[in-house]
Amino acid sequence: MKTILNKVGLILLAVMLTVNVTSCASVQNANNKQKGGVIGAAAGGILGAIIGNNVGKGGNGELGAVIGGVIGGGAGVLIGNKMDKQAQQIENEIPGATVERVDDGIVVTFDENSGVYFNTAKYNINAASQETLNKLVAVFQEYPDTNVLVVGHTDSVGSEASNLTLSKNRAEAVTNYFLGKGLSAGRFTTNWYGETQPTHDNATAEGRAKNRRVNIAILPNEKMIEDAKTEAGQ
Repeated sequence: MKTILNKVGLILLAVMLTVNVTSCASVQNANNKQKGGVIGAAAGGILGAIIGNNVGKGGNGELGAVIGGVIGGGAGVLIGNKMDKQAQQIENEIPGATVERVDDGIVVTFDENSGVYFNTAKYNINAASQETLNKLVAVFQEYPDTNVLVVGHTDSVGSEASNLTLSKNRAEAVTNYFLGKGLSAGRFTTNWYGETQPTHDNATAEGRAKNRRVNIAILPNEKMIEDAKTEAGQ
């Protein structure tokens, strides 16, 4: 598991930041539950890590429903502790996924090599993907005080317009699958960016497979934040 920490403070909904990436071992030695008290009031890290710098291209513009500032002080320590445990559980349950800790949240990336994938030009959740998503459903049920952002992406095969629609359909298919398992709709926000946010080279089959992905961000909701502040005396 990777831990990504802000190096500079950003205002709410800022979409790019410089980040440090460290190994899973460093999570155990210097993780967010320890850093939470000193990070301060920064925001936008999860947004930048998921979708890059193209807010406004596609999607429903409701990122503010789930993106918030980093919580400092003792409350940040308590929240970081809970999110560290949740991230580790996801990594243990779904070893193929990429699990990253970003600020007070968690980013999970699924591509065609990590358990949730789609047939070409399709957006239905197949049996193999259902098995993986069911594991994530169990984690969401165990940690109810979180909000979830689902973001869809595609490779560059096909037109930009069709890929935008395809990424929308895939992201909504994942969100709807979660809702069909009884998770509250109020916890979820869905967004989509088509082919505009590649993380790998679309000139190769391997790169395209990695770009056909769904990102899931998990963030503390207001109840978790308020409970942590109360417990910390903030």
